[in-house]
Amino acid sequence: MTGRRDESQPPAQANSKDQQLRPWQIRERCFNVRRRGLDPVEIRTFLHQVADELTVAQTALRAVQEENVRIKNALRSWQSSQSANRLYR
Repeated sequence: MTGRRDESQPPAQANSKDQQLRPWQIRERCFNVRRRGLDPVEIRTFLHQVADELTVAQTALRAVQEENVRIKNALRSWQSSQSANRLYR
């Protein structure tokens, strides 16, 4: 999958607490195979489900953050207009 990976961080490198986990990191995560290990298809299916849910959550978070900025700007504008009205009374 090209174009989605941040080339500054290899897929196998662990994330620090301040870096956000990306869906592609979940989808492309590989695990060591053991003799009596888990079913790789089941693991891959689960990781894709987690990545899809993370995508939805991150998209919703961005929308809420943008709405928060819009509301704050509207409040500042309203406060400025109210302050200006009081000065001229």
